[in-house]
Parts: sequence; structure tokens; C-alpha cells
Amino acid sequence: MIFDKLVSIMAEQLGVQPQDISMDTLLRDDLAVDSLDLYNLGMILEDEFNIELPQDEMNDIESVADVVKMLKESGVEE
Repeated sequence: MIFDKLVSIMAEQLGVQPQDISMDTLLRDDLAVDSLDLYNLGMILEDEFNIELPQDEMNDIESVADVVKMLKESGVEE
């Protein structure tokens, strides 16, 4: 499942506990993610899922649900 894999990656990369991440978690407000964190996360997700994410849309991501949606739109399957 995309969400489970994403939680694992985010917890490791952002230094947060997996239980602190839900679909409603806000990246900037809840996890203190800044633009550099978001860029790095995007690069890791591209490598992990073998996709190319639209970098111009990465700054518009607000929640974990937005990341999952973007991954699905980029061809990642459940």
C-alpha cells in the first residue's frame, strides 16, 4: 500500500514517529517540513517508486493525502 510505504520513508527521512503520520497530517504544520525537506522527500520518492514527480507541484503539497494523490497520479499503484 502506498500510504504504508510513504509513512516508512517519511518517518526515516524526517525523523518523526510513524504513528504521528496519518493521511490528514499537514507536512509544514504538523511535521515542520520546509521546502528543502520537501525537495529531498520528492527525490527519495522518485527513486523508491521509479517515477518522476512534477517538481513545480511539490511546493503545493500540504498534507500526506496530497503526497499519496500525487504518487497515484504519477502511476504508482496500490
